[in-house]
Amino acid sequence: MKKTLSLLLACVMLLTLLAACTVTPINTTPPPKTNEPSTPSTPSTPSTPSKNDPTKAAEPTAAPKAEKPKQITVEIFDRGNAGGSSPEDNYYTDYIKRGMLRDHNVEVTFIPVPRWTEVDVLNNLLAAGDAPDVCVTYSYPTIQTYANMGGVVDMAPYLESMKPQLSNMWDLLGDMNIYNNRDPVTGTVWAIEAIRYVNTRINTFVREDWMKKLNIQEPTSIQEFETMLKAFKDNASTLLGNDAGKLIPFSTSFDVGWRTNNLLMSFVPSSTSEKDYYVYGFDDRQLQLPGIKEGVRKLNEWYNAGLMWKDFALYSEGDTTEDNMMKAGYIGSIIHNWDVPYSGAEQGIHHNLQTLIGPDAAYIAVDPFKNDAGKYTKVLYSTLDRKVFFPSTNTEPEASMLYVDWISTFENRNFLQIGEEGVTHNRFEDGSIKTIAGRDDKIMNSGNNIDYTITINGLDMGDPVKSAKSIANGYAGVDKRFVEKSYATGLNDGIVFKNYNVGEIKSEEGMGQALKEKRDNLYAQAIVCKPAEFDAIWDAGYKDYLDSGARAIQEERAAAYAKYYE
Repeated sequence: MKKTLSLLLACVMLLTLLAACTVTPINTTPPPKTNEPSTPSTPSTPSTPSKNDPTKAAEPTAAPKAEKPKQITVEIFDRGNAGGSSPEDNYYTDYIKRGMLRDHNVEVTFIPVPRWTEVDVLNNLLAAGDAPDVCVTYSYPTIQTYANMGGVVDMAPYLESMKPQLSNMWDLLGDMNIYNNRDPVTGTVWAIEAIRYVNTRINTFVREDWMKKLNIQEPTSIQEFETMLKAFKDNASTLLGNDAGKLIPFSTSFDVGWRTNNLLMSFVPSSTSEKDYYVYGFDDRQLQLPGIKEGVRKLNEWYNAGLMWKDFALYSEGDTTEDNMMKAGYIGSIIHNWDVPYSGAEQGIHHNLQTLIGPDAAYIAVDPFKNDAGKYTKVLYSTLDRKVFFPSTNTEPEASMLYVDWISTFENRNFLQIGEEGVTHNRFEDGSIKTIAGRDDKIMNSGNNIDYTITINGLDMGDPVKSAKSIANGYAGVDKRFVEKSYATGLNDGIVFKNYNVGEIKSEEGMGQALKEKRDNLYAQAIVCKPAEFDAIWDAGYKDYLDSGARAIQEERAAAYAKYYE
């Protein structure tokens, strides 16, 4: 079977890969019931590490299993990092191997795959019939390609028949991540999705020291935010002295749809349905949603009032001009990735402000943009992350499913994420931890051992507060109150769009880059034009965007939604 499949896959691989990739719908999920991820339930038979050496846990009291152990292979990313350990043979792989043998009588062998060429290498392994039994990739089209050739196991039957044995996986991932890729017609599940535990995306930041100097309270509405911007402009000399002419009350970049997303989403009616979010959701900057035009009109007002960086549209991706102005202390407020002001250590914005201006100079997260329902709606990252699948050469799918469940068990994944106290982390009285560099064979080749915790991306301490505090402890030279506030603010009233499995949307193929350029140009032109010209420029640009392919995508998405969900 393996030889026959290998020959078949090798013969058709090149032709298949040259064909158009399967396009999956944009990842979207319904708003979570709470703003914090849920705490995974404790398994009935935890694999708790011993105090002195977690890899040498006490043997169970029951008699040893008489039957011969099953054997599986598991893919592990090889990052080739200097000073790292062998990714397939180290302290943490030993911990996993001992645990799987003890708890499930399964022997595990790790197969390293280069991280930065993982798709190419995985393609070769699949074509040759040599892929590990448990595979991990960021590329769903790769999985779909081989599934179409009969090279991937349909997980659906095992997910159903083994569900009582997979409670830890189900508690962690839930139906959404497990069934995200279920085909709406056949019911096949070629891969389950790992969970992105930290999915905070974008926040609004303001110079805290400027607000204090001008006796301004943190803005809680767009009107208060605008009043604050005007105060920054009117008091430039007080704030910057001889550099008053360099002051910029509010800054954004050429990527307006991303960088002002929190403001724009506040103009989207709260009555917008999940169907609308899906039909108009091809663009991940939400250009097509109702109300966005009025959000851009507000930016146009600010631009023409001198409240925005005049040159925002002139600098492309990767340019550091804006970052340098923030580091120099010239910019009063931004909307940006949730931790941008605090990352980068000595090269970062926070460190430079503190060094150049003083200990009070810092950006702090605020929440000023309410929608018509009084909600501070923010689009969060999808909870979907890496994809876990089994190639059809896997002769032990049940044992492989037990592996996925074992690695999802809180005790197991938590130990893999933080390691030993005093070696790879220090623990504080509040229960939070701070990661430190490991030593010898206990060094982690990837942050929080993400390459082993294949069903979760992001530190999970079993309690949302402890997790947030632990994340905050990881920013060198930054008072953790800033990071904790930013993390909580970024989740407040956050929404994650629901994914709808409707099969391939043909009209989306190859349209990403072309529509992206038209979108960015439309945003920029509508902001910098005179207010009297705004409607004409927006309407003409948006019509061109629709005529260039967006309308066809909307219509096909609407038809697909109606077919499967109405």
